[in-house]
Amino acid sequence: MDLIKALTNEQLKENVPVLNVGDTVKIYNKIKEGTRERIQLFEGTIIAKNGGGISETFTVRRVSYGVGVEKTFPVHSPNVEKVEIVRSGKVRRAKLYYLRDRVGKSSKVKEQL
Repeated sequence: MDLIKALTNEQLKENVPVLNVGDTVKIYNKIKEGTRERIQLFEGTIIAKNGGGISETFTVRRVSYGVGVEKTFPVHSPNVEKVEIVRSGKVRRAKLYYLRDRVGKSSKVKEQL
């Protein structure tokens, strides 16, 4: 058991920003296309956080060309270059799955001052 913990502790990122549900974030994600590597930006609202330790993930939702897009990112993945918090939201729930059914202004999360 100590061997598994030692392996996972090596791969944990040192400086992880504090991510909360309801925050609007920019994720800089590395994408490999053949031999080239580029960084793609994904900006949206965190609607869920799951797990802990090396397997911790967060789900980000945004509406792109009228279609809702959700992506789940591992917090400690080497493919996630950087996570930038744009604004922090004021929410009363741990999971914001109800935003899937909302359209327009009602799908916005209030900003925490």
